[in-house]
Amino acid sequence: MSHLSLRPLLAEDAAGIAEAFAGVGWPSTVEQYLAYVDDQRLGIRECWVALLGDEFAGHVTLQRNPLYYGISGRGIPEIQDLKVLPQYRRQGVGSALLDRVEQSASAWSRVVAIGVGLHPGYNAAQRLYGLRGYVPDGLGVTHGDRYVQEGDIVPFDDELVLHFLKILD
Repeated sequence: MSHLSLRPLLAEDAAGIAEAFAGVGWPSTVEQYLAYVDDQRLGIRECWVALLGDEFAGHVTLQRNPLYYGISGRGIPEIQDLKVLPQYRRQGVGSALLDRVEQSASAWSRVVAIGVGLHPGYNAAQRLYGLRGYVPDGLGVTHGDRYVQEGDIVPFDDELVLHFLKILD
């Protein structure tokens, strides 16, 4: 196995990351990653990329002031956009990214949040978060950042999300 390393996201990473994710059917744009770099510069988001050898394997971000209603304004950072390319899964990349982002969050909060989609494409992430001690925040499921109410009919897509919290050591 190649050496795994993590480093902050750089502007020059944007095109390669967008291309890598587009290659596996996950739409993203160069502009999204350049916005992440700007957010880092402003101190509102931290972003890390994972490399196996010289190959991009995945990334994660930590939003310091998330808009999610359940934690907004409470000083709880949110892990966002954790993605590992399929060919690099089950090699410790996701766990290493989570270790890094949790370590950073613990420097200024006792709690960190994360949301995960409910459709089968997120099954591995759901399991990983549970094994790492994340528990549902108890506020329900959102779709498009709006809480789903009993009886609502919503699409079973990437926007259907359950939110979790973890108390950090």
